[in-house]
Amino acid sequence: MALLTGKVALVTGAGGGLGKTYALLLAQHECNVVVNDLGGSRDGSGAGTSMADAVVQEISELGGRAIANHGSVANAQDAREMVAQAVEHFGKLDILIANAGILRDKTFKNMTDDMWSAVIDVHLNGTFYTAKASYDQMLKQGTGGRIIVTSSTSGLFGKFGQTNYGAAKAGIAGLARTLYLEGMKYGVTVNVIAPTATSRMTEDIFTEAIKQQLAPEKVAPMVVWLCSDAAREISGRIFLVAGNRVSLLSWQLDNLAIMSESDKPWEVEQLGQKILETQSTWPEINPLLSND
Repeated sequence: MALLTGKVALVTGAGGGLGKTYALLLAQHECNVVVNDLGGSRDGSGAGTSMADAVVQEISELGGRAIANHGSVANAQDAREMVAQAVEHFGKLDILIANAGILRDKTFKNMTDDMWSAVIDVHLNGTFYTAKASYDQMLKQGTGGRIIVTSSTSGLFGKFGQTNYGAAKAGIAGLARTLYLEGMKYGVTVNVIAPTATSRMTEDIFTEAIKQQLAPEKVAPMVVWLCSDAAREISGRIFLVAGNRVSLLSWQLDNLAIMSESDKPWEVEQLGQKILETQSTWPEINPLLSND
C-alpha cells in the first residue's frame, strides 16, 4: 500500500547512495520527489548534473514523478530555490530529507581551516539552510510536515580522524532536538537518522560482505515510514539504522549522581575523590564498541 500518495518531498544528496534509495522508495510510495544533488565528488569538489538527472530518469521509468535540482545545500539561496522549485512544480512541500554530505577526514593535528569549514558548511549549515526554507514553507501551508535530518555515530559517539564531521553531525542532532519542540504546535515533526550504510563516503572502508549487510536500501524503509501519516506522533527522536537493525538513542543521566550535604561549594580534592569512586560504574563512551 502506498503511504505517501500526493505528498511532495525534497531529498538532498539524492544522486547516489542513501539519498538515491530514499528518493526511489518515496516514489514507489507515490510521493513526488525533488531530487537534489550538486554532482560533486566525495570531498565536495566539482559539480555536475548527471547524477540527479539519472535518478529522475529512473523514477520516471518506474512510473513515478520527480524533478532534478542541482543546487548546493551550502548556499542559502540555493536551498530556498530548492523549496521554491518543489512548490512551483508540485504545488507544495510536505517532506524534507536532509541527506547531502561530504568527507574531508584528517586527524585534528593536521586539520586545516578549509577542511573544517567545508564539512561544517555542507553538513551543519546545509541542514540549517534546507530545514529553514522547508520549515517556513510548511508553516505557510499550515498543514504540518516532516523533516528528517542526518546525523552519524561519529557525531553521537565520536570517531578518530573526524572532528569536523563529528562536530557537524552532533550539531545536526542538537538542531533537531530543539526544532522538534518548536514544530510541535504546527504539526511539523523533526527526527534524526544516524545511518551505517554503504555509500560513496564508506565504499573504501567496508568489505564486500559488510557492504551487502549494510546496503543503503535497508535504511530507506525507516526514513520513508517517518515521512508518513502513521509517524505523526514521532518527533525529536534519534534513530540509529544499520542493516535491518533500528535502535533508538536515548540521552539520559547516568550513574554519576554526587551530592554534597553542605550548602558550600565542593572542595576540589573531595569532589575529585567522589568522582573517581564512581568511575567503574560509568557507561562506555561509545556503546557500539563495547564487548558486552
